[in-house]
Amino acid sequence: MNTDQAFDLLRDAGITESSNIQTVRRWLREGKIKYEGGNGKRKTGYILDDTDQAFDLLKDAGITESSGIQIVRRWLREGKIKYGVNGKSNTGYIIDDTASRLAINDSIDQNKDEVIHRLKLKIQAQNKHIEGIEELNETSKKILIQQRNMFKKEVVILKNEKSELQNETKNLLKENIELRNELIKVKANIIDNFNYGSTAQLNDYSEKLGLSKMASNKEMLAEYKGLLKITHPDHNGNAKVFHYIKTDYDNFRISNKGK
Repeated sequence: MNTDQAFDLLRDAGITESSNIQTVRRWLREGKIKYEGGNGKRKTGYILDDTDQAFDLLKDAGITESSGIQIVRRWLREGKIKYGVNGKSNTGYIIDDTASRLAINDSIDQNKDEVIHRLKLKIQAQNKHIEGIEELNETSKKILIQQRNMFKKEVVILKNEKSELQNETKNLLKENIELRNELIKVKANIIDNFNYGSTAQLNDYSEKLGLSKMASNKEMLAEYKGLLKITHPDHNGNAKVFHYIKTDYDNFRISNKGK
């Protein structure tokens, strides 16, 4: 087969011109075809001895197996190649033997069935792969739904806890205000009872402490200690008031030392 015939062959097989040129050049380098031409003279027809040779050339040119089967079958119908049996090459082009035609068709059909069988196996494998992906997707979807529901419950719980904390904070603030007001009243009462600036100093300790006149010394001592603790400067108390109470407390202890 010469270069002109190779060009025609590849063009008829659907090879693009640029790929055609590259393939013919490579076949020339590899010695698979011989160079003939020039002066615009081209030979017609294809020098292919058998179907095996046609398959090999098409495969080498990059034609897929399924497309190669269709092309070889067409060339056989058009009488462009001759079917060779058991690898024996012939040089004719036109197939006259009906039995040979049947054998060619059977061979091509077998190859076609084999290709179809392989494609079916690939399709089955792909279907199983798709089923696995779909199953995995469904499982992932269920997990995501469960996580979403769990997060929603956690959000509700956190909102409830936040509301409870806000209520507790309000209650604590209210109690703190009440205690502060009570402390202010106590301090005011202490200042009133222990106003040593007046000339008429009170000697009734129980009255100063706001206790009953029947209160015992033990009760009055406990009341003094409580007032000293409240008014102590270390506890944000009034230093002047603390001094007044401490002085009165010392006097009380001295006056009741022998009792």
